[in-house]
Amino acid sequence: MRLAETVTFGGSGLNRADEIRGDAGALEKLRADPAARVLPIWRGKPLFSGTDPVEPGWLEPGHAVLREGGAPVFLGIDDSVGKGAPRFAQDVSAWEPIDQAEEQDVFFDPTEQRHPDLPNGIRFAELRGAMAALSPRAAELIVTAKAVLGWHRSHRFCALCGEQSVMAMGGWQRDCRSCGGHHFPRTDPVVIMLVTRGNSLLIGRSPHWPEGMYSLLAGFVEPGETLEAAVRREVLEETGVTCGPVGYLASQPWPFPSSLMFGCHAVATSEEITLDPAELEDAIWVTREEMAEIFAGRNPKISAARKGSIANFLIGHWLADRLD
Repeated sequence: MRLAETVTFGGSGLNRADEIRGDAGALEKLRADPAARVLPIWRGKPLFSGTDPVEPGWLEPGHAVLREGGAPVFLGIDDSVGKGAPRFAQDVSAWEPIDQAEEQDVFFDPTEQRHPDLPNGIRFAELRGAMAALSPRAAELIVTAKAVLGWHRSHRFCALCGEQSVMAMGGWQRDCRSCGGHHFPRTDPVVIMLVTRGNSLLIGRSPHWPEGMYSLLAGFVEPGETLEAAVRREVLEETGVTCGPVGYLASQPWPFPSSLMFGCHAVATSEEITLDPAELEDAIWVTREEMAEIFAGRNPKISAARKGSIANFLIGHWLADRLD
């Protein structure tokens, strides 16, 4: 797919400078660079500034917000800024906002948190609400920061011996001082399927999604499984629909918490839907004309997949007949 990398989080050519990660002295020198900036992330929410456009809330390394944070993760060198600006990220989840509402397990958290040491307009907020408004470079930096810091929060202990591990290699590794084990950030492969039959598209909804929201079917790739096999298995398991030819279209890093979405086009060989209620609340076929109405916001019962998601991206290109 020629336009594959124009998807949100599709990459911007960030210089990740992986050759520097193992050099503690070089990393310290980069942090002391006047152009160096740190992106704080609070309980999964990045810091943002502005509204149009939305920008990452970069802070100087010595800023008060970062003083109680964890060790910084080195993201790379942003060569779109002057001669190149070192970029880091830091988890500041230890901060306790005043009158913070109890955290809820919801699809989208609309609340924003404002730190007293930051000016008005700068806030911690859900990435889902801002992702479609970010520049490609900002999107790549934020998605990388959120995914790697999320991995550190959930993988603090060695998987080999159970002892607590420590951050290493500029944040791109965890080492166990007890058994000598090394652990690396993980990304879970997920297939997301544009399943078509003639002029119709198969869409479904999970029970925890916002009311009326439908999207493409998706599922995790199992060990020992190809992408093509995962597409056919997931569609069959969730809807009873069988698929024939499967082709790759585009991919998208998805830091909720840390997946790589492989967008695929599958041609269905059957139409009848037998729903698996444990996976989906509903699944339906919609024609191209019906989906165009949904995308235009003119369907009172069905809303489109969130802007910025690979599902929205793939459906939009299907509607425009641009899957080549």
